Amino acid sequence: MTKPIQFGYCAPIFAWPGGNLFRTPSMARLDGGAAVASAARAEALGYDSLWVADHLMLGQEQAILEGWTTLAAIAGATRRARLGIIHQAHYFRHPAVAAKMMATLDVLSGGRFIWFADTGTRGSEHHAYGLPWPTAMEARMPDLLEGIDLILKLWQAREAEPLTFDGRFYQVREAVCKPGPVQQPHPPIWFGEAHPLTLAAAARLGQGWNSAPVSLAELDRRLAGLKAACGAAGRDWTELELSHETQILIAEDAAGVRAQVRAMLALTPGENMPSGQATPKGEDFAAFVSGATEAYPRYLTEAWLVGTPDQIEAQLRAQIARGISHFMLWFMDAPSEAGLRLFAERVMPRFRGGGNG
Repeated sequence: MTKPIQFGYCAPIFAWPGGNLFRTPSMARLDGGAAVASAARAEALGYDSLWVADHLMLGQEQAILEGWTTLAAIAGATRRARLGIIHQAHYFRHPAVAAKMMATLDVLSGGRFIWFADTGTRGSEHHAYGLPWPTAMEARMPDLLEGIDLILKLWQAREAEPLTFDGRFYQVREAVCKPGPVQQPHPPIWFGEAHPLTLAAAARLGQGWNSAPVSLAELDRRLAGLKAACGAAGRDWTELELSHETQILIAEDAAGVRAQVRAMLALTPGENMPSGQATPKGEDFAAFVSGATEAYPRYLTEAWLVGTPDQIEAQLRAQIARGISHFMLWFMDAPSEAGLRLFAERVMPRFRGGGNG
């Protein structure tokens, strides 16, 4: 059965201004209240899911809101959209406590939680906070998988039959997690990225799989790996909900895109920029910014959604043809909501009504 096309909104819970990295949210400073409010407005505009990042130190001044706390606030401010933490960092929270947190959020939100399981993505912040971080994925993945096993079993435990779990990494004694999640047998589990161990886990345990921003060629490579992993596990890969998390820069015309790029460049800080990267170079980039050409530079278009509503639609359809049905969108013009609204009004309706529109 063809999956409905869904669009998620990634709330700007950190700031990363300027052209040094050109990632979103390219805003001058973090505004926590505005981040939660923007998620509520995204739901009102029709977005299907709401997401927050999961980091302890990131962006301008290393300032980022804590993911679980923020998602709980968003859950309380919304009523319909699904809720998730992007690359939910395994080592930030003991699995047994995470089980309680996820079950509680699923109950309080009326069964809207998506569990995007991950080993974590940045060793530096784990070290800074005194948290474990095995360097090799081959060491982290068994830990994550045992944690998932513990959580799933804990959700099934009852007062009459509490869980005692003696694992290699985790142990609990006579534990119960009630109330359990609203969604049964459990909230959908997503995995992300293209490491062979992650793809194998998605094939065996997942209901969804997500890719960070990549080119179509790289997306094809990743999807081939996922299909192979599902084949090895004896599973139909089309059972999985496939998602692409990406940045988006949308405007009525090329001049509007250029104006947004120039505005982001104007925010570029000096030597203290945490990325340590230079503003993008290249003749095509300089030509577009100067107005010498209407052609978008490859730097912006290779892995991101950039352009007018018609151009964005075409880019989305190229990914939908490959099996992607859920798009997690970082709006590059934050904290402005112009892109958020333009996409909702001019692009989303073209994909409603089931299937790929």
